[in-house]
Amino acid sequence: MAANRDLPSLGAGLLEEPQLTAALKMLELSVRRKLDGVLQGEHLGLIPGPGSEPGEARAYQPGDDVRRMEWSVTARTTQPHVRQMIADRELETWLVVDASASLDFGTAECTKRDLAVAAAAAIVHLTTGGGNRHGALVVTGDDVVRVPARAGRAHAQNLLKAIATTRRSAPDVRGDLKAGIEALRRPQRRRGLAVIISDFLGPIDWERSLRAIGAHHELLAIEVLDPRDLELPAIGEVTLADAESGEIRDVTVTEDLRRDFAAAARAHQQKVHRTIRSCGGPTLTLRTDREWIADMVKFVAQRRRGLAAGVG
Repeated sequence: MAANRDLPSLGAGLLEEPQLTAALKMLELSVRRKLDGVLQGEHLGLIPGPGSEPGEARAYQPGDDVRRMEWSVTARTTQPHVRQMIADRELETWLVVDASASLDFGTAECTKRDLAVAAAAAIVHLTTGGGNRHGALVVTGDDVVRVPARAGRAHAQNLLKAIATTRRSAPDVRGDLKAGIEALRRPQRRRGLAVIISDFLGPIDWERSLRAIGAHHELLAIEVLDPRDLELPAIGEVTLADAESGEIRDVTVTEDLRRDFAAAARAHQQKVHRTIRSCGGPTLTLRTDREWIADMVKFVAQRRRGLAAGVG
């Protein structure tokens, strides 16, 4: 079965309004069909929800906020424990979506931009209800498109349309994920869930900004990748073009080059994951050549099992 065959192509914002609406409805149906019945419960099941009421203590897990260490339980059990927080009834979720030129790339079943919109749709679905609000900051490199946080299904559809139709930056303009994260950081918003969706292929110049976000919000990073971001095929002579800088280069893909490219890509990805973890959040990786909903279900299920097993 082909990966992501249920994911409609959104045409990088080139569809007409009726086509786009139909594609987003198809995406919503796919998300609901595959997530409903598998992931039951409130947003607490996705990410430990922010709140002011302390909950039960559970065993510490790598990536937990050390500021929530429960020292009395830690001393009694000799094992590090953190204090969970009971989620507020109303959750405000902000999506920072990378819409730079590198996202308009895909060699498998879809582009990374399609996958980013799909991930945003799933997050909205998982955190909808009870007056929960959703807002978005879509960053292209030369602009940041802001969608105010509001509740309701109609707003959620408009938010996804804004993400899907935001035009790529002008030629030779690199992405600027840091600008999107800074736009979420300032002005300061009510405590909630911050979701960063990107391929994270550019320079890691956003660490300080993300750390500030992680100190105020619950944080989740969604990494959208194509297999060619991680490895080169054995294709010999090829012309490569950088979608953001416009640089074009003729390359002979040798076994040495493939090995060096894969090693560099792996090192960069590991550094990205370490940086995000140090800022207080987990990373969910989705790929254009895999069933993205299955990967999301697995991620959320693992989070829930970890929370359930760690309660003490």
